[in-house]
Amino acid sequence: MSTIHPSAIIEEGAKIGEGCDIGPFCIVSAKAVLGERVVLKSHVVIAGDIEIGDDTVVFPFAVLGEIPQDLKFKGEKSRTVIGKRNRIREHVTVNAGTEGGGGVTTLGDDGLLMAGCHIAHDAQLGDRVIVVNSSAVAGHCILEDDVIIGGLSGIHQFVRIGQGAIIGALSMVTNDVIPHGLVQAPRGELDGLNLVGLKRRGVPRADITALRAAFQMLAQGEGTFQERARRLGEETESDYVRQIVDFVTGDTDRSFLTPGG
Repeated sequence: MSTIHPSAIIEEGAKIGEGCDIGPFCIVSAKAVLGERVVLKSHVVIAGDIEIGDDTVVFPFAVLGEIPQDLKFKGEKSRTVIGKRNRIREHVTVNAGTEGGGGVTTLGDDGLLMAGCHIAHDAQLGDRVIVVNSSAVAGHCILEDDVIIGGLSGIHQFVRIGQGAIIGALSMVTNDVIPHGLVQAPRGELDGLNLVGLKRRGVPRADITALRAAFQMLAQGEGTFQERARRLGEETESDYVRQIVDFVTGDTDRSFLTPGG
């Protein structure tokens, strides 16, 4: 059985999973689907067509699933899908998708959205993503698994951030970031690799060595950034380096942050 505070408003049609705990003054929309053991602390707004996975906890004054902050939005069908075991802190906003971006905003599993951060329409966040206090992820961005966005940072629309990359605090990121990259400085400079993150995830030493060599080649090799990446793909035996190659040679609407650029 679920626990629902008498002051909460659960619109007719909402689907509430077993073991949920919905606190005072929460609002849950008619199209909402809450998994099992979801906790809405208090004053939480769950809007629109939205799905929230099992064991996710949402803290006071978060607003999830509201319409996008996009002047092109005309009320078309859009959704928000949030995975399992997420922690969504106070005053977080996550907007639904738009027709131009596929119609859905998605968050994976085991993420942490810290107080005051914003996830815009059509953003796609992977698993174990951390967005630190007061940061903003603009529309159509892709954040792959294990990405960390430092506090008070901004991610420009359509930017891709590769798996395991870390963005330092107070950074403005306007171009794609390679997997396992380390970005610092106010205008977002690719300053190395997220070596701490790689070690914490237990990446073998041989792969870390290969990644460091690959980064040096990307920084100092001949030709364009894409040409250097393609040469890496011909030479490497590391799956981690191959991941960078595939990321750089894949489709994108942005340029790349490059070492020293």
